Amino acid sequence: MRPLPLAACLALLTALPFAALAQEAAPPAPAPAPTEPVAAAAPAAPAAPVGNAETGRQLAYTCQGCHGITGYKNAYPSFKVPLIGGQSAEYLAQALHEYQQGKRKHPTMQAQAQSFSDQDIADIAAFLSTLK
Repeated sequence: MRPLPLAACLALLTALPFAALAQEAAPPAPAPAPTEPVAAAAPAAPAAPVGNAETGRQLAYTCQGCHGITGYKNAYPSFKVPLIGGQSAEYLAQALHEYQQGKRKHPTMQAQAQSFSDQDIADIAAFLSTLK
């Protein structure tokens, strides 16, 4: 930082007492009226985890038991188990989260989804989306 010239220092020293007096004498300015209601600052949502396909490959071994067998039908309602390989990672992650939350009903899938963290789901979805 460059030192102030002597004249500037003297000017500051002589002006400071007068500035303080001027502030004391002046009535306080009213606060400006808010034009919009101020909303409480919402906490930022945590970023969605980024999936790792290699970790997902290791976690998805249980998925192959049902989803990897061609023509397999489950024992609950009579319908075919969907092929999940090659689906978009976003769709797969959303489906697993919906099973976790109970929005999708299938006892086996709900139990599987309950055992996964958000990172596990992202990893599994990343891996399964790479399959053909």
